[in-house]
Parts: sequence; structure tokens; C-alpha cells
Amino acid sequence: MSDATSHPEKMTGPTPDTAIRDAERQAESGKMVAADGRPLKASLGRALRRQKLRALMLIAPLLLFILLTFIAPIADMLFRSVENDIVELTLPRTVDALDDWEYDTGEVPDEDVFAALYYDLVVAAEFKTHTRLGSRLNYETTGISSLFRKTGRRVDRFDTDIYTDQFVALDPAWEDPGTWVALREVAGDALPETATAYDGWARVMVEEEGDDPAEEQPWDFVYTALYRDLAAQQTVPESIEGPMRALLEQAADAVPGFETVSIRQQFEDVDEDWTALSTWGTIKAYSPTFTSGYFLTAIDLKLTPAGIEQQDENQRIYITLFKRTIFMSVVITLSCIVLGYPVAFLLANLPTSKANVLLILVLLPFWTSLLVRTSAWKVLLQNQGVINDILVWIGLVSDSDRLVLINNQTGTIIAMTHILLPFMILPLYSVMQTINPSYVRAAKSLGATDWTAFWRVYFPQSVPGIGAGSILVFILAIGYYITPELVGGNTGTFISNRIAYHISSSLNWGLAAALGTILLVAVLILYWAYDRIVGIDNVKLG
Repeated sequence: MSDATSHPEKMTGPTPDTAIRDAERQAESGKMVAADGRPLKASLGRALRRQKLRALMLIAPLLLFILLTFIAPIADMLFRSVENDIVELTLPRTVDALDDWEYDTGEVPDEDVFAALYYDLVVAAEFKTHTRLGSRLNYETTGISSLFRKTGRRVDRFDTDIYTDQFVALDPAWEDPGTWVALREVAGDALPETATAYDGWARVMVEEEGDDPAEEQPWDFVYTALYRDLAAQQTVPESIEGPMRALLEQAADAVPGFETVSIRQQFEDVDEDWTALSTWGTIKAYSPTFTSGYFLTAIDLKLTPAGIEQQDENQRIYITLFKRTIFMSVVITLSCIVLGYPVAFLLANLPTSKANVLLILVLLPFWTSLLVRTSAWKVLLQNQGVINDILVWIGLVSDSDRLVLINNQTGTIIAMTHILLPFMILPLYSVMQTINPSYVRAAKSLGATDWTAFWRVYFPQSVPGIGAGSILVFILAIGYYITPELVGGNTGTFISNRIAYHISSSLNWGLAAALGTILLVAVLILYWAYDRIVGIDNVKLG
């Protein structure tokens, strides 16, 4: 008898009776356990989580790539299409002061608004942000960019130094930086214009000049703000106490006798456009952090101080461009179907050796630069080009009536059909290869003609390839801009050409983002319509 038999306690595993009893106990308790004694459900859940985690780690690089190169740019485009914080950030006091002003009154804002603009522009001119603001508002009202540039160069030379001289003459303590540091500590809501003006000047000192505000005398616009606060309140606020109160009481008593200067007149001396309603209306209309102005412009409307209006007739171009883009993309897609289907059919039914040679010819354009192919079409399609010369030579057209094939829609459709044709042929060829030829032979054996067998048997099986090729060609065509730019002229360009113009030339990125967003939405709507009519499940690549 073995040792394991004679000594049961030395057996390495449970006896059959023990295993049966354990199973009976598990059945009675209603819980199954794994080999390690943990509940089976928990063990399976942990194993499943580990499996999902490993799968996630495998696709993490791809997800990160898609996030950085696709999702993030689209999100940035959507944000830029409504972003408009430059007005509020550059002219914060002016925006607040304009809250009580209405464009419909027909009157230019009062002195308080001009004072707020004065404080803002002095600071903005030091940070050079007034030029960016002028460029932004110039998209809406022509001439504002030069207005801000001109004013930015002269705003620090306004005649407001008269207030500085009078305060210093009243008490030399007003030219002591320490006095202003103490005043700022107690000013707050008691002297609001002074507090904000001093804060703006201090930021300039620290960030632009690299100086300590506690060691520098404030600029003239800070003294102007103090004068306006004291003149408006006439008495020193009760919240101000101590030595500063006595100094301010002295100044408050003297302020009514100060020689004054009109800040509005200072702006008017720089440029009379500062007294134009359109200037102030534009500033107020585009003062919110987010705006619909870019989207309105993209559909030939405009946001004005009086509300939403239609663009001038000579500026209504975007709706036309959207219609043209969709129409020409559809025509190019249909052209690719008509030309690509026979080629794909031939590829799928030729012997392998001959099909490979023909497939190389189909792929050959991919080995040539897009710019080279487009430039070649310019040579072929021009009035004295190869195509017109051949037509004249064979007598189809006269030399005086050569066809206009370039710088119009015709040239764009021809060139883009040639460029995008492989994207139609390859999906069709891939699907056609999977069609069993015995189906057509069976139809013919049952009495069907060649046309009937093709139309009733072969063609329906190739529709998924047509769907896949159509989506590829249409999506590529609707976003093309190089080929239309080179051969399209004025009537053959796409909306993408206008988007490229605003990105690279006019630098109106907000309008470009709005146009791109509308184009994206249009594509998604067409994709949804295609899915409803054809069914995206019927699209296959073989």
C-alpha cells in the first residue's frame, strides 16, 4: 500500500468526497468560487477588466493620434467660429460703459464712455493689442483698423497733463509714488475710475516697462481718473480715513476750480470717425465674448448695431459658393462613376496578367505630384493648348472659335475628375472581384440577354462599390482647393478656396472657421441623406 493511501492527511488534493461536499456547500450557498477561493463572478469580472485594459492599451496610440489630429482641430475650429473675446479683453472699461448706451438714440456716447476708452487705449497701446482689435473690427466696418492705429500713436499725448500739473501744484505729495500706493489701498469702490486706471498703469509698469509701480509717478490718465472721481462725488467717501482723507479733502475742495479738458474733443481731434455712430455701434455689437457675426457673414448676412441685415449685393458670395461647391462635387462624382465603372469592370474580368498592367496605369497618377498633374491640365486646356489644337486640326472647331476650357467650371470638373478617378475605380474593382461570374452565366442559361443579365444580376451586386467610391470622391471633391484655384478662375472655385484665402491672406480665422463648420454640417447632412436613401450598410470595399 502506498504512502498516500496509508496516510490520507498527506494527499496533495482534496478527496472526491471532499470535492463533492464543497460543491454541495457552494450549491447550497448559491455562490460559485474560483480555484483561488474568490467568488467566480468577481474573478471573471476582474479578468474581463484586464482584457479590456490590454485592448485599450493596444489602441491607445491610435486614439491619441485621432484626438490630436482630428478631434482637437475640429473642436478648435468650432470654438474659433464664435470666439470674440478680444473686444472685451482690450476695452474692458469701454464695454462696461457702453452698457447704458443705445445705438437707436442716434447720439454719440457721452464723456464717461470716452474717458473709459481713453484709459483702455493707453494701456492697449503699450501692449500693442489695439492693432489686433482694430483688425478684428475692420472685418465688420472698413476703416476701424486705421482709426485704432492712428489713435494708439497719439493717445499718450492727449492734453490731460493739465490735471497732473494742477494736482502737483496743489500739493507736491501728488507726485510721490508712495502717495498713490496708499491711495490705491483705500480707493477700491470709493474711487472706481482711479482704482482701475492705476491698476492698468501698474500692469504696464510691471509687464512692459519692468519697473516697480511703487517707485514711479503715475501717468497723466491716472490723474485724469482721480479728477473725474472727485468731480463726480464732490466729497471724499466716508470709507477713506487717516492721512489720505485730509489730502483728498484738500483736492476735492480745489477740483471745482481746476482747468478742464474734454476727452471727447481729444479723440475728435485725432479723427472725426470717433464721433460716428457706426464706430461705436460696431464696438458695442461685437463686445460680447461670443458672437454669431462670423456665421451670419458666412450666409451673406451681417450683424450690425441695428440688428441682423443682409449683406450688400456685391458682397453676397458665400451662398453662391456653397451651392457651386455641392453642385460641382456631385457632377465630379457622377463623372467618376461613368468613367470609372467600365474600367473597374474590365479590370475585374480580364486575365490577371493583363489586369495588373491596367491596374498600374490606374495607380500611375498617384506617383505624380498633384501640382504637376494640375499644371499639366492648364497646358492641355488653355485656349492655345493641346486639346484645342487637336480639335482645330480635325476640323471639329474653327481656329477663331476655340473652346474655353480653362478658368471656369469646365476646367475644374475635367481636372478634378481625372485626379479623383482612381478613388472611384479601386473600390469598384475591389467589390467586382468578389462577384461570382457563375451568377451571370446562370442568368444567361435561363434565357436572359447580356444586358438583362448585367442589369438584373451583376449591377446590383456592384452597387456597394459605387456607394463606397461615391463617398470617397464626393468628400475629397468638396474639400479640394488647389486644383480649383489653378484652373477654376472666377466661376470654378470652391468654398474651400475662400476658406484658404481667409486663413492665409485676410487672416480672418473666425470667418474661415465658420465657413468650415457650415461645410462640415452640410457634408454630415448629405451623409445622413445618403444613409437614409441608399443605406450605409450597403457600402462595401470588397
